[in-house]
Amino acid sequence: MNNINIIIGMMLVTFIPRCLPFLAFSRLNIPRPLKKFLRYIPPAALGALIFPGAITAIPSYPFAATVGIATALAFSWFREEISLTVLLSVIATLTSLYFLGY
Repeated sequence: MNNINIIIGMMLVTFIPRCLPFLAFSRLNIPRPLKKFLRYIPPAALGALIFPGAITAIPSYPFAATVGIATALAFSWFREEISLTVLLSVIATLTSLYFLGY
């Protein structure tokens, strides 16, 4: 079997399960409360994946990780600019590590 057939097969195997829900729900009239609820699923899933790793990123200094997370939450709440949020949270974490004697 050549590589092109393998690539096309893998493309179909990943594309079909992602496309089917869009096709199934595109014709349905989803109630507004359900739409509002579904909007929160991606951030909640990302938070559940990222948060434990962020807390344990610096095992000896959990306070520094907490400062970085709090800074990221605060800046992302007020400013929706991801690059500035990441930069400021890294600076806050490094600053707290400096003052903690890392």
